[in-house]
Amino acid sequence: MPVTLRRMLRVLAVDDEEPALGELLYLLRADPRVRTAEGAGDATAALRRIGRALETGPDGEEAIDVVFLDIHMPGLTGLDVARLLAGFARPPLVVFVTAHEGFALQAFDLKAVDYVLKPVRRERLAEAVRRVHDLVHATAATAPAPTAPEQIPVELGGITRFVSVDDIAYVEAHGDYARLHTDHGSHLVRIPLSTLEERWASRGFVRIHRSHLVALARIDELRLDGGATSVRVGEVDLAVSRRHARPLRDLLMRRAGG
Repeated sequence: MPVTLRRMLRVLAVDDEEPALGELLYLLRADPRVRTAEGAGDATAALRRIGRALETGPDGEEAIDVVFLDIHMPGLTGLDVARLLAGFARPPLVVFVTAHEGFALQAFDLKAVDYVLKPVRRERLAEAVRRVHDLVHATAATAPAPTAPEQIPVELGGITRFVSVDDIAYVEAHGDYARLHTDHGSHLVRIPLSTLEERWASRGFVRIHRSHLVALARIDELRLDGGATSVRVGEVDLAVSRRHARPLRDLLMRRAGG
């Protein structure tokens, strides 16, 4: 399907290693969804360019839709740049491109759209561009500037992927880890259930047991059997502890308008 000029992305790539930056720009410019791809060799140059983009606004000639950021650079790191951008009202989106797997959680906290590992594969970069492209234009009609939905990084066969929180039906505690259950499988992440409970309360996740956090909208049935309470989430039955049973029933009744 052809991509019109109006829908093509304006990209800034940032990397202090010239060969890596050149390869990244080559791949980006070859993608039909990319209108322009500029390069910056360090964080200072990148921030100057982003500053001009922010001054002109998202529809100006200097606008940037997304920044592809290396993490390890002299002076300010890519994470530092992302933290600075988070302080603006209408910043460009961020995709991290790095040789290091250990910063995925920080990327998650900074609302990165994706986390691409070096050496960059054409197919993997194309997937990151697709996510940015879809996000920019899905939100353009309803918001003054695109903002990333909350996502969480997961490891799949040595590759870091991002799972949208909206796709998660329930979460299961595993000590200091948590297993995220979606319609298409499960993913183990190094985040305690209590942290996710606090972070996702505003997104409709409720604690039903010391071992389970559930998306309220994904509960299909509430079952009472001999004093025991459980919920049906898709094809799975989950026990509800006594201390959570009454608050959960009240929440479900209010949600149903009862």
